[in-house]
Amino acid sequence: MSKKKVCVVTGAGGVLMSCMAKEMARCGYAVALLDLNKDAAEAVAEEIRKNGGEAKAYGANVLEIDVLNAVHEQVLSDLGPCSVLLNGAGGNNPRATTGKEYYELGDEAREDIKTFFNLEKSGFDFVFNLNIMGVLLPTQVFAKDMVGREECSIVNISSMNAYTPLTKIPAYSAAKAAVSNFTEWLAVHFSKVGIRVNAIAPGFFSTAQNKALLWNADGTPTARTGKILAATPMGRFGEPEELLGALRYLTDANAASFVTGVCIPVDGGFHAYSGV
Repeated sequence: MSKKKVCVVTGAGGVLMSCMAKEMARCGYAVALLDLNKDAAEAVAEEIRKNGGEAKAYGANVLEIDVLNAVHEQVLSDLGPCSVLLNGAGGNNPRATTGKEYYELGDEAREDIKTFFNLEKSGFDFVFNLNIMGVLLPTQVFAKDMVGREECSIVNISSMNAYTPLTKIPAYSAAKAAVSNFTEWLAVHFSKVGIRVNAIAPGFFSTAQNKALLWNADGTPTARTGKILAATPMGRFGEPEELLGALRYLTDANAASFVTGVCIPVDGGFHAYSGV
């Protein structure tokens, strides 16, 4: 068992969460990297270990409580009790994405493209559950370690969608709004036992999950990318490393000792911009 404090990261094989996991290792945490793709998590763990940190990868589906409970027991045995939980598992899926931004007469009869009217419940359920149940279930499992201990916190990953829904991705937008609301609920619920709960709302970062929405097959930007950058005052996508300042702040038990229930946008000004 590690003598270091333990940080558990879900979705740890992805671009943003792997960057956060490596930062937590640099801050002295032993990191448990959970991902549905264990190989992706293991690659991150190996990089952390090569740089002198302590990390272990676990294959985990954040929608299966029995799996999470089993992984929890493994983490306890390998590293120790969780002090910081980063709930980063989530994302969108083409099955919950409409082909058009706006309804046009006759869309309800079309089957050649994905419209609001032929979105399949299974696709909507998958995206919504991945993003909100993927926060609920890991928190139910790992927050048990935090009760009665000092300097413990949870950081959820919300999104710009939580403030104003984006076109084409209704399930993802609704779920991220739920994540922000649930963050506040958890902050109040755990306030008497010293567990702080906050969130980070990234603006627009180019990752594997949103590649198809942002870039054409030939690598040129889509029209959607043009709209995003036009609505981002800083005029560019964010870099994963630009999330780390907010992460360090929220997980610092001294700097953020009286901070709970907040969601910090890291978005190049997108949330503040009215369009005029």
